[in-house]
Amino acid sequence: RCRPAAQSGQIGHCGMIIRAECAGDEAAIGTVTAAAFAGMPYSDQTEPLIIERLREAGALTLSLVAEEAGAIVGHVAFSPVSLSGGDEGWYGLGPISVAPAHQGKGVGSRLVSEGLDRLRSFGAAGCVLLGDPAYYHRFGFRLDHGLVLPDVPPGHFQALLLHGPDALGIVAFHPGFYGTAQ
Repeated sequence: RCRPAAQSGQIGHCGMIIRAECAGDEAAIGTVTAAAFAGMPYSDQTEPLIIERLREAGALTLSLVAEEAGAIVGHVAFSPVSLSGGDEGWYGLGPISVAPAHQGKGVGSRLVSEGLDRLRSFGAAGCVLLGDPAYYHRFGFRLDHGLVLPDVPPGHFQALLLHGPDALGIVAFHPGFYGTAQ
C-alpha cells in the first residue's frame, strides 16, 4: 500500500491528506464518485466507469485522493487530451468528486489546487475542463475561444494555460470518457 503521508510528500490539513491514488483505492474511489454524482441532473452516472476506463488504459496521468481518518472522501482525475492544432502537454480535469457529507468543506478545492500544482511541476502546457464557471474561475480557468469542445453547453468548457503559448484547436478528451479504453 502507500507510504505514510510524512514520507511521500502528501499534504495534510485538519486531519485530511491529499495523496496519489494507490493500489487498493479503486473501490473507494468508485464509491465516492458514484455517491457524489447520484441524482445530479447534469450527470449520466457514468463517472465511476470513466475513471475505471482511464485507469485501464493507463491514461490517469494524475489521480489524487483526499483521505480523512483513513477513509477516501474525495478524488480528482487528470488525463491527457488531444488538440487538433497539434499542441501537446494538455490535460483534462475530471471527474472530480467529494463524498456528500464532505461537500462544501474545501475538499474539492484542495484536490484541484494540488492537482494543478502537480501538473505545473510536470511542465504541463495547460488544463481544460467542463464545469461550472463560477466554481472553476477561482483556479484561473477561463472561457478560451481558441479551444473548442464540440457539443457542450456554451460557457462551461474552460481552459487554464500553465506554461507556454496559448493553444488553438478542437479538444478531444481520452476515449475513456466516451465508453472505450484505448
